[in-house]
Amino acid sequence: MRAVKFDRYGDVDVLRVVQVERPVPGPTQVLVRVKAAGINPGEAAIREGAVAKRWPATFPSGEGTDLAGVVDEIGAAVAGITVGEEVIGFTNNRASHAEFVVVDADHLVPRPANVSWEQAGALFVAGTTAYAAVRAVSLRPGDTVAVSGAAGGVGSIAVQLAKIAGAKVIGLASEVHHQWLVEHGVIPVSYGDGALDRIRAASGGRVDAFIDTFGRGYVELALQLGVPVDRIDTIIDFDAAAKHGVKTAGNSAAATAAVLGELALLIDAGRLEVPIADVFRLDEVRDAYRALELRHTLGKIVLEP
Repeated sequence: MRAVKFDRYGDVDVLRVVQVERPVPGPTQVLVRVKAAGINPGEAAIREGAVAKRWPATFPSGEGTDLAGVVDEIGAAVAGITVGEEVIGFTNNRASHAEFVVVDADHLVPRPANVSWEQAGALFVAGTTAYAAVRAVSLRPGDTVAVSGAAGGVGSIAVQLAKIAGAKVIGLASEVHHQWLVEHGVIPVSYGDGALDRIRAASGGRVDAFIDTFGRGYVELALQLGVPVDRIDTIIDFDAAAKHGVKTAGNSAAATAAVLGELALLIDAGRLEVPIADVFRLDEVRDAYRALELRHTLGKIVLEP
């Protein structure tokens, strides 16, 4: 089978699509033929070596966590999953950017009928990160929450989950994405100089919580808005979190099949959307990450083998 690999830290040019042996599932595992797999900023950071102290790579390294596909083979001890079943899941082995991937059976949920392959394959990392961030800031009906990077992979899901929680949501995003935010019940605010005043005006004077998915000073901006420390969550600015004592709940705080299944059912019911910015073939993985690096996409970028 074909799989994405890299042999050293570096930019997108270190990524290669190579032929490897098709993996064999163990007793409690499932072999999935991948139909779609999302890409994420964290994978780029690992490949670049930017987080080597926290999450080192072992070379040659694969990549990819998100996945959706069709069950091709099941282990001897697996129950409740059948060959040919359509599933959504995740792997912690950096391996989903490939034609086949072995997945622990308890890391899979059925793909509901109204969840597209692209949305399914892009759901796990961004969805569970958004879920954890919204939960971390303890939203209650009537609260006002601001979200930075509100049109990004995590932010676009977080604003919708915050609306479901009953909050008034202010989304910081490029003007080109404001219409999408409005269509999803979010008050759009442009980032850049003057954002603090624009948020204050949009909020009516009070912001109860802040979710930072972008970094670059938004933790400090939240503090200037008067948001309590325990109601600020950043998924990216760990230095600011350490300095100010704000929360850093992200994917690992909600990385379960149960949460994944809950999110999939929200999509199936038409209550949640995973916007798909673009779809690339596996051989175009370098181009996919170049597009991701621009940080101006609406929603998720997906690979299809």
